[in-house]
Amino acid sequence: MTTARRKSYGVKGAPYAFLLPATILFALFFALPIGYAFWLSLHKVKVSGLGLGAGARKEVWAGLENYTDALTDNELLDGALRVLGYGAIVIPVMLGLALLFALMLDTDKVRLAPFTRLAIFLPYAIPGVVAALLWGFLYLPDVSPFYFVLDKLGMPQPNLLDGGPLYLALSNIAVWGGTGFNMIVIYTSLQAIPAEVYEAAKLDGATPLQIAVKIKIPMVAPSLVLTFFFSIIATLQVFSEPTTLKPLTNSVSTTWSPLMKVYRDAFNAGDIYAASSEAMIIAIVTLIVSFGFLRAANSRNKQEEAR
Repeated sequence: MTTARRKSYGVKGAPYAFLLPATILFALFFALPIGYAFWLSLHKVKVSGLGLGAGARKEVWAGLENYTDALTDNELLDGALRVLGYGAIVIPVMLGLALLFALMLDTDKVRLAPFTRLAIFLPYAIPGVVAALLWGFLYLPDVSPFYFVLDKLGMPQPNLLDGGPLYLALSNIAVWGGTGFNMIVIYTSLQAIPAEVYEAAKLDGATPLQIAVKIKIPMVAPSLVLTFFFSIIATLQVFSEPTTLKPLTNSVSTTWSPLMKVYRDAFNAGDIYAASSEAMIIAIVTLIVSFGFLRAANSRNKQEEAR
């Protein structure tokens, strides 16, 4: 083989060499676990006799039985409905505040902009479990300083850890922690808009409100789609907030969210086969919802470009 041909093969193979480490990591820590979970979801344990002795418990083929049981499980379906209600509060409020803060920071009159950006983003840097513990402390009537102040003022003291207010309590934790990240994404897109666009709008007599509504928001639409996409995935996979608050109230069951039910079945009940089928269903639903949303957003963008 000539030297030139060796160099040619080396140049052609360089991209694959760079991709190899990422491919190995993807296969070991993503593809293989998913494949193993899918394999488990198609099996179950068959118990013979009293389940004692060697060979009394055997792993057998179950086909789609675990999936059928999961889809007809009222606990899993009720958890999905609770997550939908939770998401109906979290997503619009969180993204609305993120957009509002980004627009406010993207003005010439804002003061202490670096400090303000850091202050809004800082809650995102706090782990979800720690944030849930902090807010759980503030929600408990016996130890919360807010309840102490309300009591001294003679004002009503709502129980945020019971009934409908529980959704607001959980949503508040997610909004408090996620707004800063989404704000940074939107704000970065705003900073990428050329200043000439704003100058032309001002020459045409546009007010700051008109610039924000008719120029800034449409131009950061891709960032809004991205943040909405991430928010959907995070909402469907909510776990740490209700799990952390569970010891503080009886209103949060071990199956409050679908992922909590997966955890209970896998580690408390010891049924990893049923838990695997439930996890696969959650993953499939997340994939369908995400793909459907992205496809709808792309179709709308193409229609607008065609106009």
